[in-house]
Amino acid sequence: MEKIHKCVIIGSGPAGYTAAVYASRANLEPVLYTGPEPGGQLMITTDVENYPGYPEGVMGPQMMEDFKKQAVRFGTVVHLEKIEKVDFTGPVHKIWTEAGQEIQAHSIIISTGASAKWLGMESEQRLMNKGVSACAVCDGFFYKGLEVAVVGGGDTAAEEAQYLAKLCPKVHLLVRRDEMRASKIMQQRVVNTPNIEVHWNTETEEILGKEEVEGMRVKNNVTGEVKDIPIKGFFVAIGHTPNTKIFGDWLDKDETGYLKTVPGRSLTNIEGVFASGDAQDKIYRQAVTAAGTGCMAALDAERYLTEKEII
Repeated sequence: MEKIHKCVIIGSGPAGYTAAVYASRANLEPVLYTGPEPGGQLMITTDVENYPGYPEGVMGPQMMEDFKKQAVRFGTVVHLEKIEKVDFTGPVHKIWTEAGQEIQAHSIIISTGASAKWLGMESEQRLMNKGVSACAVCDGFFYKGLEVAVVGGGDTAAEEAQYLAKLCPKVHLLVRRDEMRASKIMQQRVVNTPNIEVHWNTETEEILGKEEVEGMRVKNNVTGEVKDIPIKGFFVAIGHTPNTKIFGDWLDKDETGYLKTVPGRSLTNIEGVFASGDAQDKIYRQAVTAAGTGCMAALDAERYLTEKEII
């Protein structure tokens, strides 16, 4: 007969690995499926300087390796596989790997994260972490005293521009249309910040620089004017896509696909299924907050299994 696991974790990264540490220490014998990007967004992050416990900073991939080792040390079984399909009919939940293997579990912790949206330029990918970033809160400190640019017209772009304006002498905000999608109050704050220059009807043609960002080539899509602007940091703030598609209609989501949880908890609308990390957090999106929700999910799973007298 197919073994029914006490706890299966879908996705790695700070949320998944932290959930694994707590779940394994609670004797839930968790099995973790890393997904297509083991370690999540931190695998494409170079210096992480804002995570407690790393006073000298740490490379993103090294940090995720540390998290993984800690989870494995307590007994987590890690599979470098992607989950392709789920069936949350319950009370025993079923999931299937890419290879078609069926796994059964009493509890499921989701930590599939979210992926940043990119402009899709070759220079953007080539200069990733060499001046190109999708997170001003994560990387803005490295550009203190330097000129930078932010791309986007929504609330995220407005927030990132304001955050950077406190660190940088000038912030260029590139908005594709003649108006912003951001809320009125956010737009007002941008306009009232003297060192933010808004470039309306402007698109990026190329990010300039060989080894690091040295500037950007932008085009006014109304006048056709092309110009080069010297900058050292290029922040893409056009949104994130939560990696929640595989959960279909089983779980409640908001209009952009983020999983809905009970406020202050990790509980979803399905009993025994818990969500953590960037798959359900569109506000903070930090490694440390993701780890915190991973802890919450493991504790919620333990309580659930105890109540059901499974452990």
